[in-house]
Amino acid sequence: MAVYEVYSTPVLQRYKAGICTKTTLFMILAFLFTVIPPFLVAYRSEGFWLKEDFYREQPSVSFKHQIMMVLDLLDSSYLTWSTYQNYNQLQQDHLRIPLVKTREEDVNRDGRPDMLHYNIEVPLQDLEQVYSAKLILIFGYKLNRFSSVRMESMAYAYHTGPVPISLFNIEGELKLQLKEPLAHKGLDTRYDVPVINSESIFAGDYQLTTIFSNYARRNVTTKLQCDYPVVQTGRGAGQPLILKGTIHFPVETIPYVPGFWQVIKFAWIQYLAVLVLFIFIMERVKNFVFANQIVTTVVERPYPLVSKNHYH
Repeated sequence: MAVYEVYSTPVLQRYKAGICTKTTLFMILAFLFTVIPPFLVAYRSEGFWLKEDFYREQPSVSFKHQIMMVLDLLDSSYLTWSTYQNYNQLQQDHLRIPLVKTREEDVNRDGRPDMLHYNIEVPLQDLEQVYSAKLILIFGYKLNRFSSVRMESMAYAYHTGPVPISLFNIEGELKLQLKEPLAHKGLDTRYDVPVINSESIFAGDYQLTTIFSNYARRNVTTKLQCDYPVVQTGRGAGQPLILKGTIHFPVETIPYVPGFWQVIKFAWIQYLAVLVLFIFIMERVKNFVFANQIVTTVVERPYPLVSKNHYH
């Protein structure tokens, strides 16, 4: 009758030796060779310790209805206006009040605005020719997924040219700018302070150079990225200057410093991948050494040896 193998188990042999022997020394060296080289290989291959990682998040952005506008004229004069009462009082001789319309839009209905539409109409006299326009819009900016960031940020739109303009339109994105990665947890309110000090009564605090200098010192800011500005010239008699645009709030890829357990998990995966190879190699080495009694051991078998020669 034909037979076939249905199941098999290995036969276990035990190799025993004293503590103060060459065999013990060999096992210690074998253990060290198994666990230490994988660490060195993984560490020297770069990226063993995860120092920075990235995640994507849709920020919560809200327009704070705070605006500052500066228009430079051909006769070296300027017109200006803002939503800050103290600034307007300081600029009485150059103040020009516009008609402002803004609208936030939530396209995907997730409860967070995806864009801001604004339209500013500045009444001008027929002889007033604007060749440079500067506009600051203030936003509240929040991140929540890892580090909870709360800050006041701004978008700065500007145009300068040799020809008087009648319309300045932008289509851009409010992009997050980081000088250093965020923390992986905690509340960060370092920059939840006004970009423009509206309480100040000094004209120097409202100068663009002062505002930009203070803003640039921050580690976390936003910047208006506009790849499609549109400028029109040829303003008709009695027509206003129009500043309009749409600012999108895109999903951001944000760098952060990983926490302890994430670093350990990432390092362990790399170490384990190399460790498996060294375990495989060292097991083959130990099998060869003990099977050939290169180091002296007492072999304990689960069955007695049976001689191949039988005498009757």
